[in-house]
This record gives sequence, structure tokens and C-alpha cells, in this order.
Amino acid sequence: MRRTLPQDGLTALPPLTEREFAQVAALVQREAGIHLTSAKHALVVGRLGRRVRELGLPSFARYFAVAEEDPAERVELVDRITTNETHFYREPRHFDHIREVLVPRWQAEAERGQRSRSVRVWSSACSTGEEPYTLAMVLLRAFPPGSGWELDILASDLCTRVLRQAEEGRWPIEKSRELPPQDLKSFMLRGTGSQTGVMKAGPEVRGVLRFARVNLIEAPTFPAGRFDLVFCRNVLIYFDAPTKQGVVERLLDRLATGGHLFLGHAESLSGMALEAHSVATGVYCRGSIERGRKAAGGVP
Repeated sequence: MRRTLPQDGLTALPPLTEREFAQVAALVQREAGIHLTSAKHALVVGRLGRRVRELGLPSFARYFAVAEEDPAERVELVDRITTNETHFYREPRHFDHIREVLVPRWQAEAERGQRSRSVRVWSSACSTGEEPYTLAMVLLRAFPPGSGWELDILASDLCTRVLRQAEEGRWPIEKSRELPPQDLKSFMLRGTGSQTGVMKAGPEVRGVLRFARVNLIEAPTFPAGRFDLVFCRNVLIYFDAPTKQGVVERLLDRLATGGHLFLGHAESLSGMALEAHSVATGVYCRGSIERGRKAAGGVP
């Protein structure tokens, strides 16, 4: 029997069998709602093999037995399996929609006394933080300190590793290329000395953010209250149809009146039994078409 060759000088492992792959796929489905097809076999070997060897275990089978018994190890397993790819201003038309459509609407409603001068946002799969920090910068441009508006942005993720990175608000300086000069000047700090090569979020942008671990398939972990914006972009593609339906229902339930749900440009709610209406690419409002048009400020 061929053994899985390590890439890091650690002990080789027996290969991951089809039965073992099915076992880990079932565990990941149960814990995170993520559907792993057989095409992910090599990914599982690559991402979990090192963990198996770190623990000094002789095989994947033994590791999966440990994970089934240890809740903390199940969290670690899911952390290692999940993909966390993101960047600042990803899918920029969404941020244009906030600036050009929603901000003027909120301001007009506040002037008429139809809403409070506060905006609540939930970035529900924040990865290493680029999305919620982008949201913070966009909203701080519209509602700077002293404007009388209150901003509250919750950033959450299933993966504890990337959530810690997001909370730190630190990235390689190369990430600065993704930001316009005015954002770099106003909201980011360049590291010096031992921090050379690092970009860090400044106090103003950090001040409107908070962080929490949320599992989108576990309703009890969801935050309390309602949100004007809920971002869940490029996540639904990892779920099977029933899981996707349940997640979206729960996210829509967290929208305030006139709130918006943002999905990835490659995602849609087409074919799902939901009372929600598209108002822009990847942007949805809860309710009928007529209510959706009103919530979008007249956007068809």
C-alpha cells in the first residue's frame, strides 16, 4: 500500500481511503453545512494530513476518531478545511450600491424622521476581515464621527483562525494595493521598525467593528437584533440545496425593515421558496416585488 508522502518532512501517513473521506465529509457537513464532493479528496489530504502528523497520530482514521470525541478538535478540523479567500473592495458594485443608493435613502429617511441615525451591518463570513473593514471605510466616509450617526458592524466567521486575524486588523503591506489612496491615508497605518511590511487598521475604523464566531447552520449562534445590511457573499456555493435554503431564511429574518442581503455575484436565490426580491446583482430585499422596489429606493 502506498503511503501519503508528506511535504513538510514529517511522518508519512497511509492514504485516505474512500470510506475515510466519506467520514470526514459527513462530519464537515454536520458541523459546517459544507458539502465536500469527491473532487476535494486531495484538498482534504493536504489540509488535514499535517494536523494528523502534528498530533502524532498514525492515520486519518485515528484522527477522525479523535475529532468525533473532541469538540475543540472538530472546530480545528473545520478551520483547516474551509477556504478563506477575500480582498478589499471585492465585487465593488456592491459598495457602489451602498454609496449611491442606500446612503442617500437612509439620510432622506432620517431627515423625515422615518428612521434613526444608526446603521447596523453584519458581515457574516468575514474571513480575514477585508470585507467588514471595507464596509467600515465606506460607511465612515458617509457618516464620519461627529455627524450624529452611529455605526455598528459585526464581523463573524466559522473559522476561528481567520476570525483572530480579522480582529487584529493586520495584513501584509502588499494588500495596500487593493485600497484607494484616500482610504490608506484616512484609515490605515503603515508599520515601521519590527512592523515593517505590515499594514494595520487605524483606531477610527476599528472603533466601529466587533467580532464573533457564528456558524451559519446553527441558529442559536446568530446575533441578536436586526441589521440594515447582511453580507453573506461567496458562501452559499459550498452548501447543498436544503442547507442553503435554511441559511438564507435565517439571514433574511435578521434584516430590518428595508434591509438588504448581499450575496456573491455568482450566487442567487433563483429557484428557492423565499419571499425575497432582487434589487441589484446579488442584492436582495425581503418581501414582495413591490416592497422590494420601495426598499431599493425605486431601483427596478
